[in-house]
Amino acid sequence: MGKYLIEVKNLSFGYTREKLLFKDLSFTLKKGQIKAIVGQSGSGKSTLFELILGNLKPLIGEVSCAAPSEVFQDPYSSFHPSYSLLNQIKDVASTKDLKEYIEILNLDYELLLKLPHELSGGQLQRASILRAMLMEPEVLLLDEPTSALDNVIQLEVMSKLIKNLDEIGMLLITHDLELAKWCADEIIQI
Repeated sequence: MGKYLIEVKNLSFGYTREKLLFKDLSFTLKKGQIKAIVGQSGSGKSTLFELILGNLKPLIGEVSCAAPSEVFQDPYSSFHPSYSLLNQIKDVASTKDLKEYIEILNLDYELLLKLPHELSGGQLQRASILRAMLMEPEVLLLDEPTSALDNVIQLEVMSKLIKNLDEIGMLLITHDLELAKWCADEIIQI
């Protein structure tokens, strides 16, 4: 793929040609970088992730992305409701680093044996981040990954994710400009 993990060139997209969410958007992401996409609700932040993942096609421009893993804003919709978290993680990821990431994310192994509705929103969001990291992505796409966490846990989780930057690149969607300023190498406002 070259030197970029994500490359967005002259991207224009809208659900109608008359009302574009963004026009001529360009940016790149390298290993070791965090870039934040910041904007109001409805500005197209989550749509941009769908374009990066290839689930939507640009009207104009190009998008390429190395092996991604996503963390969605709503952790309850990220897991099947009647299947243990650990089994869902094992379905898509290696568990060789499970113990390490459980400690990093301050989770108890016993929580992973439960069903999603048996966890708090914050616990489930950390389990979602755990699954994404165990998938060994080149790019971690984070859509409001800490919105279900209190401020102290939010900073702890983001600090621990940042420590993995020597292996990956991260693209963070957030409406929290202060979080973006704190952790991102670059802020892209849409």
